[in-house]
Amino acid sequence: MNSDLTEFIEQKYVKKNSIEKRDYQVNLANQAIQENCIVVLPTGLGKTAIALQVIATYLAKGTGGILFLAPTRVLVNQHYEFLKENLTLDDISLITGEDTVQKRTKLWKNSVICATPEITKNDLDRQIISPDQFNLVVFDEVHRTVGDYAYSGIAQRFTDSNARILGMTATLPSEKDKATEILTKLRIASVAERTEDSKDVKPYTQQTNTQWINVELPPEMKSIQTLIKLALDERYDILRKNGIRLAEQQSLSALLRIRQFVLNQNRRSAKPLFTAIRIHYALNILEAHGITSFLKFCERAQTKKGAGIRELFEVDPNFTRAIYLAKDAQSKGIEHSKIPKLKEIIESVPGKALIFTSYRDSVDVIYKKLTEMGISTGVLIGKSGETGLKQKKQIETVQKFRDGLFRVLVATRVGEEGLDISEVNQVVFYDNVPSSIRFIQRRGRTGRKDTGKLVVLIAKDTIDETYYWIGKRKMSASKSMGDKMTKILLKNQETKSQKNGLDAFL
Repeated sequence: MNSDLTEFIEQKYVKKNSIEKRDYQVNLANQAIQENCIVVLPTGLGKTAIALQVIATYLAKGTGGILFLAPTRVLVNQHYEFLKENLTLDDISLITGEDTVQKRTKLWKNSVICATPEITKNDLDRQIISPDQFNLVVFDEVHRTVGDYAYSGIAQRFTDSNARILGMTATLPSEKDKATEILTKLRIASVAERTEDSKDVKPYTQQTNTQWINVELPPEMKSIQTLIKLALDERYDILRKNGIRLAEQQSLSALLRIRQFVLNQNRRSAKPLFTAIRIHYALNILEAHGITSFLKFCERAQTKKGAGIRELFEVDPNFTRAIYLAKDAQSKGIEHSKIPKLKEIIESVPGKALIFTSYRDSVDVIYKKLTEMGISTGVLIGKSGETGLKQKKQIETVQKFRDGLFRVLVATRVGEEGLDISEVNQVVFYDNVPSSIRFIQRRGRTGRKDTGKLVVLIAKDTIDETYYWIGKRKMSASKSMGDKMTKILLKNQETKSQKNGLDAFL
């Protein structure tokens, strides 16, 4: 694009020639200025630039501060840097749980505050801040405003305030009740949505080509898989004999749903049920992540106290044999057929690659294997646990990847949300996620500047395939959710019902 022809946003508090003017962003920002609104826009199309225009408008009103919330410290830091770079304002602060109360009390007095949800909720409760001091609150990754996540608590504390609410996300949930919950909690009046196919967005999008690659488990893994399934069948038989009705298709979520019932009304089924749940986890990890991750899971599980643990890991003939075979396979260097495939995929496309896996042990395995193959690799994981990365280290890692100090970044869920890592040429899903939100977020990390490539690895006849179909179903459900919500919101406005905006829907 010729810079002479590029138009920029001209607005009080926005630095001159810093933000390119895009009609769809201006239109979405105007809608968000008028009413409480959720902006739904695919990743990479500038939700933060829209937030910036809304923020500048509210700064110009001069009636209160701006609160910009995001779920992770890395993301909050990214927004903070973006606002510092593009606003003509000095009093912008960054607040996370790492700051002392004294320091926070001072920082909360600034005009624009970027903060994590937990600390915001706590400081509202401690009355270090009050909802009345803000005239605009931005909830980034707003799809998280469900259940008892901190966003819900913050929303509740702003119920009686006159602050404008702006939510931002790449996709609404695929479940009606969750989408409804978000709109109700944040008192949303409209959903402002654009997709990659919207006329005003099309000129700015790059294509992402998705490729689903199937891999066969090696014979050694298939033998282990068979043994684990036999151990699982045995538990299902006991549960059925005890009068518990279970579908033919074995599903972990079905077992998790009956836990409470079993504990309250069918105690003799508790041991087989909890053992079956444990076996399911072990099987999923073996199938999607490989030998080492499976053995690590077993090691950790054995240290826990729980019904049937010793029996499963030391006595059960099928399961103990599975562990024995896994150790044998590991000693021969067998991991998962996805690993050699990864090397092939990474070498097929020049430039940077981002690999997502849901499981922390497999991050280590992938990192180790790629490094052994001579591919420079970095790791991005969340901060919990002994191996977790502190916020500072996470930010450093992302920066090093941007600067090209390593070619591949292996990330867990922490890398899915909103991280701006431009120039990633391909994204690889090492495992499949049965969630439309996470799928869309992972996919959105590629194809920002050029055609991106997305590769999803699927191990045949495993949990990967099951998740593939669940994910597909949820993706189509979430696509239509924005329209559904808009219709309901319009209907509610027409009826001007005295009830809670979404009762019509419920």
